[in-house]
Amino acid sequence: MKTFKPRIKARLRKNRQILNKNIDNFFGWIKGAKLVELKECNTEEDPVRPELDNKFRTGYGRKIYGVEYQGEIHAVMCFAYTNKIPKSVEELEKLSTDAFLQTAMRDQAGGQIAIAYTVWSKKKGGGKLIVKEVFKKIKKSNHLNRLVTLSPLTEMATKFHTRNGAKLVQINETTQNFEYKVL
Repeated sequence: MKTFKPRIKARLRKNRQILNKNIDNFFGWIKGAKLVELKECNTEEDPVRPELDNKFRTGYGRKIYGVEYQGEIHAVMCFAYTNKIPKSVEELEKLSTDAFLQTAMRDQAGGQIAIAYTVWSKKKGGGKLIVKEVFKKIKKSNHLNRLVTLSPLTEMATKFHTRNGAKLVQINETTQNFEYKVL
């Protein structure tokens, strides 16, 4: 019995080391990832709004950001810059175009509110990471003072945003808006 106990302890120690190493490998990619602006994305991978083409996503006052690690994109978030909170994708298009044209005439940056209208991740932890990285970018900008979402009316969207610290602003006919506090 005495030789049996040390063996069990050794096996448990070894398994704990293996488990910790695997967890580090699983999330290790996050440390080396960086936020990049994209000219286009694979819209078929978008689980939220696959019907929106790259022309829409990069139109007036709209951009695509991705989290890149070792030359590969692991998470994507699409934005529009507006001065009001939209209640639909159609309104988002009008408000972002309007904000873009207003600022172009005044020689300023885009709208004051960054509207995240779609986000997806190909790798565990990517969604949370891209929200965090974009949040940092908004805090550094001179013209943006709010980060608001245009999310579908799904439980998954609600859980994702509330777990990441956003507060529900309003529920619309086909969408809901959450706001992340920008300090």
